Amino acid sequence: MRASSSCSLLTQRGNDNPLECVAFRAALLSMTSDALREVRVLRPKRAAPADAVRPTRAEVNLAALRANLRTVRGFADGAAIWAVLKADGYGHGAPAVARTLERAGVNGFCVALFEEGVELRDAGIRVPILVMGGYYGGVHYEIVRRGLVPVVYDLAQVEGFARLVRSGAIDGPVRVHLKVDTGMARLGVTMRQLPQFVTAIAQMEEVCVEGLMSHFASADEWGSDDTERQLALFDEVRLVLRHAGIVPALCHVANSAGVFRKMGNMDAVRPGIALFGVSPFASGDAGPQLQQAMRVRTEVVALRDVPAGERIGYGGSYITRRASRIATVAMGYADGLPRLLSNRGDILVRGRRSPIVGAVSMDMTMIDVTDIEGASVRDEAVVMGAQEGEYGRGFISAAEIASHAGTVGYEVLTSISRRVPRFYREP
Repeated sequence: MRASSSCSLLTQRGNDNPLECVAFRAALLSMTSDALREVRVLRPKRAAPADAVRPTRAEVNLAALRANLRTVRGFADGAAIWAVLKADGYGHGAPAVARTLERAGVNGFCVALFEEGVELRDAGIRVPILVMGGYYGGVHYEIVRRGLVPVVYDLAQVEGFARLVRSGAIDGPVRVHLKVDTGMARLGVTMRQLPQFVTAIAQMEEVCVEGLMSHFASADEWGSDDTERQLALFDEVRLVLRHAGIVPALCHVANSAGVFRKMGNMDAVRPGIALFGVSPFASGDAGPQLQQAMRVRTEVVALRDVPAGERIGYGGSYITRRASRIATVAMGYADGLPRLLSNRGDILVRGRRSPIVGAVSMDMTMIDVTDIEGASVRDEAVVMGAQEGEYGRGFISAAEIASHAGTVGYEVLTSISRRVPRFYREP
């Protein structure tokens, strides 16, 4: 209900004093004054390709993104594709990725933060953008002004948007997506809270529940029954909403793993990591044919011959077993090469694997190139992705790096730091 309607309602109730009506409107406006201030969003800048001096860079294959989108669409059973581009598009650079996928026909985007949504809007993205994190603070007005769609799971969030409509600051109703917790225990209205929440939101004409969503906790585990249980609870939630007169136009719950398992393909799906060519499955099963979109390369910047028994790197954690040729490459853990790859990962040189030796440093890493005849300074060193060389073709996947580092492919991709410039390729 807008403020003008509220004034009329007060008069009908006998409050015909115009000063009281003005006072009522002023009170509503004061409640939203903080939210009406334009928000300046500051974001850390990524190293620009034109300014790059160091030879370290991440190359993003835009054709691979489009191919992966086609693969996902083939499993989605006609559902709308809302691509997840949180964490700077999984480290690939959200604006460039969004422009590519929008032109390829994606239906919408999902981000975690308001700031991420603003970045996409400022990049010219026009399709709907869903802000899933719910950290709105005093930016309710900016969410609506910038054409972003908020996810809500707390009545205080909903009231913040309703208050703006009542004050006349924005036109209503505000479109929102309601998130319910069906088993993740992270965000969302719980099943216990649901009846009270639905009763309250059904009475707010200033807000329209356009979408209903949840999130799978274990869709990446083939042997788990959790996904079936979550889907059953989600069906119960839809019934509760329907009995309250709320029928969302978009129901969505499937992530990348859910799409490939054809579980939860409703009105829309929310693929993330699959679009970047990395398997979503915990087992490492590649699943459908995907093309890894990111390739990270640097160069050899120094070479030295060391005798057997020489200690290498911080703490001398590696001792040469033979006379060895050790190369230093210009990438370290501050760039996103996990320190846990010390003495266990590989880097490609001339198409052949060279083992990482010693501790990965902040800015540099040492590798053993003894068996790579002719290795020299300025040779390309591929940390992740493919390399064609005189000794053949090698490939290091994000999943392999994750396995060595005891983590997941998601973290490998999103850890490539902003000081590594992104180069975009159209093969």
